[in-house]
Amino acid sequence: MPAHDTSTRSRLSRERVLRAAVAVADAGGVGSLTIRSLATELGAKPMSVYYHVANKDEILDSIVDLVFSEIELPRIGGDWRTEMERRAGSARAALRRHPWAIGLLESRTNPGPATLKHHDAVIGTLRAAGFSVPMTAHAYALIDAFVYGFALSEASLPINGPDTVPEVAEQMMAQYAAEEYPHLVEFSVEHVMKPGYDYGEEFEFGLGIVLDGLARSLRTAGSAAGEARRESPAAPATGT
Repeated sequence: MPAHDTSTRSRLSRERVLRAAVAVADAGGVGSLTIRSLATELGAKPMSVYYHVANKDEILDSIVDLVFSEIELPRIGGDWRTEMERRAGSARAALRRHPWAIGLLESRTNPGPATLKHHDAVIGTLRAAGFSVPMTAHAYALIDAFVYGFALSEASLPINGPDTVPEVAEQMMAQYAAEEYPHLVEFSVEHVMKPGYDYGEEFEFGLGIVLDGLARSLRTAGSAAGEARRESPAAPATGT
């Protein structure tokens, strides 16, 4: 092996390689991430990269784990609703930084330690709050469907913050006859095009609706369990 290749390889580390992989994906999407593009980002030869990772699948497994490590863990035993709100907000922020990860977070079959720790903490928080195992599955799926779906919408919208909304809305409205779509025009003029409108503010409202529904389900399940205990005949006393 040439001396300069050995020197480059010695300067690299697995963490540096993976952080560079995240940077490549952040800049151009996960489709732009190849061993060659990663080597270019690192200023190294492709073979130097292979010294630290076996293939692209290993890279994807590892950078997904890095994204999970950026999401705040809920505290088991804390108020479940507060913990789920904090975790959901943190997940949304991580996905705004790394939109390429939206479709990958739950797709990997070789999860890393941060991924496993994350899932365990979410499940543990819901179980400690009194959710049954089936209800925990329902709650986890529902919360993540909302968070990931919202993150996907944010990443896909042709707007980037409140300042871009009026311009984009006006361009879109100019493409159709207003009289044919009166409700869309009303919605756009009376809401979307108002100063300061920010689609991102819908996140807290929607998450609140999701958590309200789960809280009602938890209370209903608790009431049903209590009623069942009251109606259950007492076990006969046993003597010696």
